[in-house]
Amino acid sequence: MICAICGFENLQGDDSCANCGADLRTVDIPQPSEAFEARLVREHLDAVGAEPPIALSRDTPVAEAITRMQEKRNGCVVVTTDGQLVGVFTERDALLKLAGRPLDGITLADVMTPDPVILRPDDSIAVAIHKMAVGGFRHVPLVSGGRPVGVATARDLLRHIEHLLG
Repeated sequence: MICAICGFENLQGDDSCANCGADLRTVDIPQPSEAFEARLVREHLDAVGAEPPIALSRDTPVAEAITRMQEKRNGCVVVTTDGQLVGVFTERDALLKLAGRPLDGITLADVMTPDPVILRPDDSIAVAIHKMAVGGFRHVPLVSGGRPVGVATARDLLRHIEHLLG
C-alpha cells in the first residue's frame, strides 16, 4: 500500500506508514469527487420518504400477497414474525418461483427470500445504490430495531436523485 503522504510503498495491511508514520487505515475509503457525490454520501434514506411496507406473516397465502401487491401497486411485501423481518417477497420472486404453477396451498414461507439484505433509515443514499447494484435488487427493506419501517426501491431512489439534480 502506497502512503498518500510520502509515497513510500508499505506492506499490504500495514496500519501506519513505515517511513512517515501516517495512518494507512483509511487510505482506501473512497471520497466524493464532486458536490453531487458528497450529497449522496451525506444524505440519509429517510430523506427519500419511503412508504410503510406491506407486512404479512409467513403463513399468508401467496395469492393473497400478490393481490395486496397489485392493489397497492407495490413491487414487494415484507414477511414478518412477531413484527420482526424474516423475509421479503417481490414481483421477481413471483415470476421466477411461481410462473406456471397453481397457487393453491403455497404460502409466503414457501417462496419468500429469507433473511434479506437490509438497509437502515440512516444509511446513505450512496450505500443503498451500492447494495442494490451489487446484489441486483430493486427492493430492499428498511429496518429499524429489527422491524421493517419501509422499502427502499430503485424507482424511489432514481426519482429522488432526479429531484436533487432539479
